[in-house]
Amino acid sequence: MLVSKYSASGNDFVIFSADEKKDRAKLAKVICDRHDGVGADGLIVVLPSGECDFEWQFYNSDGSIASMCGNGARACAHYAFANGIAPKNMRFLTGAGIINAEVNGDIVEVELTKPKSLSEPFKELGFTWYLCDTGVPHLVTIVDSLEIFDLETARKMRYNCDANVNFVTIKNSGKLFVRTYERGVEDETLACGTGMAAAFFTVFDIGRADAAVTVIPKSGERLFLRINDGKILFKGRVKFTFTANINKEIDEVYG
Repeated sequence: MLVSKYSASGNDFVIFSADEKKDRAKLAKVICDRHDGVGADGLIVVLPSGECDFEWQFYNSDGSIASMCGNGARACAHYAFANGIAPKNMRFLTGAGIINAEVNGDIVEVELTKPKSLSEPFKELGFTWYLCDTGVPHLVTIVDSLEIFDLETARKMRYNCDANVNFVTIKNSGKLFVRTYERGVEDETLACGTGMAAAFFTVFDIGRADAAVTVIPKSGERLFLRINDGKILFKGRVKFTFTANINKEIDEVYG
């Protein structure tokens, strides 16, 4: 089985195409293992679609399914274009709905599903939290410094609310700096696309950000987010790392 490895602003993914949609949770856990597998935050399977250029299956590294992943969507769009599956301007189906994407070299912009607030702000564990959905649920808290980010707090909030957890700092320049604890990975990651979108949506919604901003995750890469007609567009660089053949036995047993 031929797979490709991609990185998008620090999130890494293994991607391959298939003709059949089936349960690949065990395969995701094996392939994403950083010691005995390829190693990745997620597995993406590109499948035929009757209504779009293609459909995807997205699995977190623990084998759980995620409806949406912003960085994964950008990596997947690049893969689909590079492999002749879709044109540079494409539409593909995710668990969160149809995603539009545009590929220009190694820069990929995706239009995420329309964000929505899920609750009124609330206080817990010493922080004020905003809960929203940018394809998957996210908690956002605004802090003065990201040094206050705490894994134990993030982990507790993740399970209390069954959501990803984001700490965001607003700089005078208008830039947003974000750190994210991701469900399914169950740890802090170098970046999370829907998490950056959630941070941007929250800060914009309370009037503390313009309609177009630069967002910088833990990886240090610069991402560009903007709101247009109520939807968030998310643009940044995608890196193709390598293509490899996976052991046939792994494919047969888990795939």
